[in-house]
Amino acid sequence: MYTLRATTRFQKTAAKFFAQHPDLEARFVLVTELLRQDPHHPTLKLHPLKGTHAGLHAVRLTYSYRVTLVLVVTQKTVTLIDIGSHNDVY
Repeated sequence: MYTLRATTRFQKTAAKFFAQHPDLEARFVLVTELLRQDPHHPTLKLHPLKGTHAGLHAVRLTYSYRVTLVLVVTQKTVTLIDIGSHNDVY
């Protein structure tokens, strides 16, 4: 099982995001539970980012919305960095 952490930036962004998209909170709970169990679960569509976000990964919340994160496999830690639309996050 992985430890899930959230940056202060993520907490602020998530509060605004869920105020605008309360319907996605239940989906987010499912995604975070999958991240705790296995960040490589196929439904998460975990993928590495390139360019200015190199070193980060993203998972799919929905087709339009993503969660960016840092995945530290050796320490079994997942750090949530940002949440938002594809264009906002990237």
